[in-house]
Amino acid sequence: MRELRDYQQDGVGSLKQTLRQGVKRVMCQLPTGAGKTLISATIAAGALAKGNKLAFVCPRISLIDQTVEEFAKEDIREVGVIQGSHPLEDWSKPIQVCSIDTIRSRKAFPEASVVIFDEAHLLYEAHKAWMADRPGTIFIGLSATPWAKGLGNYFDTLLVMATTKELIEKKYLCPFRVFATGHPDLRDVKITAGDYNEGQLSDAMQQGTLIADIVETWKKKWGKGNTFVFCVDCAHAQAVQERFAAAGIFCAYQDARTPPLERAEIKRKFHTGEYQVVVSVGTLTLGVDWDVRCISFCRPTRSEMLFVQAIGRGLRMAPGKSECLILDHSDTTSRLGFVTDIHHDHLSDGKEQVKSERKEPLPKECKKCGVLKPPRTAVCPNCGFKAERVNGIMEHDGELQEVTGLVPKYRKKSKEWTMQEKSVFLAELKAYGISKQYKPGWAARKYLEKFGVWPDWSIKDVRPASYPSSATMMFIKSRQIAWAKSKRNEAHA
Repeated sequence: MRELRDYQQDGVGSLKQTLRQGVKRVMCQLPTGAGKTLISATIAAGALAKGNKLAFVCPRISLIDQTVEEFAKEDIREVGVIQGSHPLEDWSKPIQVCSIDTIRSRKAFPEASVVIFDEAHLLYEAHKAWMADRPGTIFIGLSATPWAKGLGNYFDTLLVMATTKELIEKKYLCPFRVFATGHPDLRDVKITAGDYNEGQLSDAMQQGTLIADIVETWKKKWGKGNTFVFCVDCAHAQAVQERFAAAGIFCAYQDARTPPLERAEIKRKFHTGEYQVVVSVGTLTLGVDWDVRCISFCRPTRSEMLFVQAIGRGLRMAPGKSECLILDHSDTTSRLGFVTDIHHDHLSDGKEQVKSERKEPLPKECKKCGVLKPPRTAVCPNCGFKAERVNGIMEHDGELQEVTGLVPKYRKKSKEWTMQEKSVFLAELKAYGISKQYKPGWAARKYLEKFGVWPDWSIKDVRPASYPSSATMMFIKSRQIAWAKSKRNEAHA
């Protein structure tokens, strides 16, 4: 068996100590690429040495054979498989690699002293039934993102063996750069079960300019192979694949209905370079150990788990790989932060969603090259552009005017503002409105308050900016203060 890395040895030692204290249900956090299968093999070897039986449970069929192969590499061969009519099915073997779907359909649990749930943030009813049926059994959950609501009701403690940031610093995972390459308009996309409504999101992301930008940005920023593209749904992914194909780029497509043999062929051609790009829907975010060097993230999400799992596909080290390039067409990094900053140190009890213990504010987009840089970074690490601090107060000659309707007392003459300035102002208003989930007409109304007219037809459809400037924020704050004062005056009256 391969020698464990330092954090793996420490993690296994901490797990043993926790179990000795009588804790029987432990959730272990390890980032993607940190070696969860090797740690599982180490636990399995320990169980075999004591004459105990162990079950390793996979959430997807595609992970069954992969796990058996990885166990074999560590010289663990006394393995049976519980999955459909698998040729390795043998319930007498001390190690069982199980499909949770097969366990659910057969309603039978193998005898095991230790049960490991892989990707345990996906805790299905069959998992819960197993735990309820075997109260004396040790259950170990493995996940890079154990932040699902209610996990604390089934596991007693969270053991953080390593974080993504730590493993990048130790050079076990590769660093990454993120470019904010797209700013989709999601104002009309509703929130369903905590994330964007998939159907509406797909429609929003299939705008011609957005899909064209995915291909053009990839050609400009990367233009090589080893690329994953994460899309919203089948219709969105197929539209993106068609654009890549039309540009003469060899691109494969994979979704839940893609047969196993075809998936294996896609993987082979991906690594031989016959496919430069693989566009997928929901099938390449878990348990994928491919050599991915560029990720085009085209699936806006509010889910930290989905985001971290997807980006994690590109953080494995590989020969000749110095970094992973992230082309974020979804503004997700700008909303959730870098994956290295997303972290939790306890499980959710289901009463409230665990909030990220963020120590850093959100990253900022370089106005010159579009790379997302850490906050409080004046000089862009990618292009060297230095953002100069500007006075948040914009001075213009003006005149006092009578109050009519929503127009403020002090209004700058329209001719003193260029259409470009007005366009930028409206785009920043839209960005603020989206961040606060205001109604679509909010930005236009604030524009009216400032200029005394509704947005001109030539700029009314301007795309939202990445974030509002300090000057725009001062204006918004001034209007909020004025509104609050008016309400107080009404109350006094």
